[in-house]
Amino acid sequence: MDPEPSQHLSLNECIKQIAQKLEGANLHYGHGAVDAQSEALWIASKQLNLSPTEALDHLDQILPPEQLQKALLIADERILTRKPLAYILGEAWLMGVPFFCSEQSIVPRSWIAELIVEGMLEPWLPADGKVLDLCTGNGSLAILLALSCPDIHVSACDISMPALSLAARNVDRHNLGTQIELLNGDLWNALPEPNDENLFDLIICNPPYVNANSMNALPAEYHAEPALALAGGDDGMDLIRRIISAAPDYLSERGAILIEIGNEFENFKKAFPQIPVIWMEVSAGEEQVLLIQAEDLH
Repeated sequence: MDPEPSQHLSLNECIKQIAQKLEGANLHYGHGAVDAQSEALWIASKQLNLSPTEALDHLDQILPPEQLQKALLIADERILTRKPLAYILGEAWLMGVPFFCSEQSIVPRSWIAELIVEGMLEPWLPADGKVLDLCTGNGSLAILLALSCPDIHVSACDISMPALSLAARNVDRHNLGTQIELLNGDLWNALPEPNDENLFDLIICNPPYVNANSMNALPAEYHAEPALALAGGDDGMDLIRRIISAAPDYLSERGAILIEIGNEFENFKKAFPQIPVIWMEVSAGEEQVLLIQAEDLH
């Protein structure tokens, strides 16, 4: 039962109360939070204008009754709408960095973010290097790259103008307008014709890769996101075929392309049996993100 409006609870008690509410509602997670407890922390921390991580140091802080009520109303909305919490709060966190979030783009959650922040991509990031974030969505990966490597130039493109307008807000939020260039177009069509001067040292891409059967089986939370950013055709490889076939034209001699494929490992192997691939280890395992060096694409 929800507490009386006059009741004063600590942040920790508030989190427990919300988690209990969410746990009984058969929700699906995976949009920046792994379970009801994580989402409850996120909802409660927002009331104190703290990040979820910061909130862990303030668990004894008392929430005024009106903030507690607000938190419980957000939990109710989450249950009623089955929307990802990031859309309800208008914000998402990726590797501890905040991003504006809305239905204009999928909620940022790429495993590529781990590789960026942990410095695993540095061998392909020379000083003054050029990087492309293909299918940038709300710009989160481009922003993490720019924050991690202040001396590189990042181009970020997407087919969706609504997604790019959200990306522009995030670029402004992190004061990266001089380091990140946003481009609109269908994959490579967003870019100028490649020549010796405008090749990329690294291309990163979290493309739409969900296969048709999996798309049909997705929970409501995923159907709240733009299908354009998720659906990858019958085998999930429709866009990845187009990406890989043209990538050599846009990569420098020692460059590489990094692609997230999620749960489509078997479909990828079937589609590209001949390409030598380096599988990158992330927290979800070694079959979700792959790197192909330019020399192996020719």
